[in-house]
Amino acid sequence: MKIFNTLNNRKEEFVPIEEGKVRMYVCGPTVYNYIHIGNARPMIVFDTVRRYFEYKGYDVNFVSNFTDVDDKIIAKANEEGVTAAEIAERYTKACQEDMAGMNVMPATTHPKATEEIDGMIEMIQNLIDKGYAYAKNGTVFFRTRQFKGYGKLSGKNLDDLEAGARIAVDDEKEDSMDFVLWKPMKPGEPYWESPWGNGRPGWHIECSVMSNKYLGKEIDIHAGGEDLVFPHHENEIAQSEAANGTAFSRYWMHNAFLNINNHKMSKSAGNFFTVKDIAEKYPLQVLRFFMLSAHYRSPLNFSDDLMESAKASLERITTSVFNMNHLLKNASDKEYTDADKEFAAQIESFKANFDAAMEDDFNTADAISSIFEIVRLANSYLSSDKPLALINDVKQSVVSLCNVLGIICEEEEELPSEEIEKLIEERNEARKARNFARADEIRDMLANEGIVLEDTREGVRWKRV
Repeated sequence: MKIFNTLNNRKEEFVPIEEGKVRMYVCGPTVYNYIHIGNARPMIVFDTVRRYFEYKGYDVNFVSNFTDVDDKIIAKANEEGVTAAEIAERYTKACQEDMAGMNVMPATTHPKATEEIDGMIEMIQNLIDKGYAYAKNGTVFFRTRQFKGYGKLSGKNLDDLEAGARIAVDDEKEDSMDFVLWKPMKPGEPYWESPWGNGRPGWHIECSVMSNKYLGKEIDIHAGGEDLVFPHHENEIAQSEAANGTAFSRYWMHNAFLNINNHKMSKSAGNFFTVKDIAEKYPLQVLRFFMLSAHYRSPLNFSDDLMESAKASLERITTSVFNMNHLLKNASDKEYTDADKEFAAQIESFKANFDAAMEDDFNTADAISSIFEIVRLANSYLSSDKPLALINDVKQSVVSLCNVLGIICEEEEELPSEEIEKLIEERNEARKARNFARADEIRDMLANEGIVLEDTREGVRWKRV
């Protein structure tokens, strides 16, 4: 398996720290509002990376944080007259709902910045003790030039950055390139006690601390959007390696930007869309399919036309699976003919192509093409007079490969109304016989199928929820 490693700017063979295991950290959202579709891209991309590792048998420890204390959260709280904690909790829940809608699996651990403050204070003190950081009037800064490897991820040179005059100068700093690890409290802001006074952590330190706590000093993969390469990930490397005395992450993965109708997404341009906005128009599975239709390192353009195309493409797959399920109801056990065997071999070749695409830096676009080839063959060859085992194998192949991409291509069949009525009648008979255990069992069984029973004077009514 090869991964494009931003650290060395090339594809490299993936060699985990520990055989059969992957330690992976993905920078999560700052929860001050609903997540937008730009936030959705790394969530979907790196969830797919995780799924592929698990498909190949790796044990993946996947950590993704929620930044729940930040200037934007505080500003939103002040605007609404509520606490920062209330804003963070509201939008964390909203984010989790959107992630579930996009079929993004929950992380192994979802740490929150406010719950890891002690660890941040400990790492900051460690950096001070080692001479990499200094306190000045309640603020703690990292001595950027003290870390000799600074710039190795982004390729940026400190002297060039300073000459660019785009870095804000702070009289408290020893050097204009130093960055904040801890900031003093301001009136009305949340704060924590520390050896340097009441305050709160800078943004960069939280990921270093949470990665170290939940994954260890050295991890396999650190990932996020390409906008995080500098300064966030560059600063994470400096902090982590200075504090721990070892390499931070072996591989750095970054997804490219998402544009809207060939323009950068922004509220001022009127082309800003949240995931919830998209959900009003399309199933979020369509959004996921759209995001994976291009390689994660390629810029992706979002438009209504492209979403409609993604919707139609996804329907080709789901319709094929639906048709195969129908064929299975009428097919019978038969011996494979030579033509069946040749067809089955072709299916296997496209499954191998799927794996090859994913092994080549997670090329989901080519992987989806392999699924379409299987669908094309299935639509042209399969019929109810083909062997049941063959039809089932092809269907399971499509479902399995789609599952690797997090694409749901087979809807759960609803319990037929006739079956519900039969179970209700059985429940009524059980109650008459005072077999309340069976009656309750049937009620629970129907509840698990999303069927709610209402006992009325006119009899039992039911509805789907």
